[in-house]
Amino acid sequence: MSNSEEEQLDQTRTLIRKAGLRATTGRIAVLTELVGAQGPLTHAEVFQRVARHGADSSTIFRALNDMTNSGLLRRMELGDHVWRYEISGNHQSENSPHSHFLCLECGDILCIDTVEVKTQPLKKGKIHEVTEVLLKGKCGECRE
Repeated sequence: MSNSEEEQLDQTRTLIRKAGLRATTGRIAVLTELVGAQGPLTHAEVFQRVARHGADSSTIFRALNDMTNSGLLRRMELGDHVWRYEISGNHQSENSPHSHFLCLECGDILCIDTVEVKTQPLKKGKIHEVTEVLLKGKCGECRE
């Protein structure tokens, strides 16, 4: 294992421990995959990527839930009744709260850095806080 890989592994263990959890092999594998992902991943996608580490589906499910409950991960549902997970903005500054784009053709989900939403003034008390913005359409590969 190279020095950079060892440093990354140490950082992953530290993040898990700071969240108040034990740094188990399954949690380390899950967090490593989510850190390297281009967008949020489903339980099935995470399991597919970490199965080589010997973790079973229920271990991955528990790891995702534990890390979500501790605030290390953020869980979202994008209108298709499937939970997706990504690193919480509290634990990785470049992954701060952001919007997502869902391609209606291929199903790809992309993280969007910034989106400015302009709204008409709302009646007081109707909306307290916006926590997620989801854009839907066709991605560049599906537009043709």
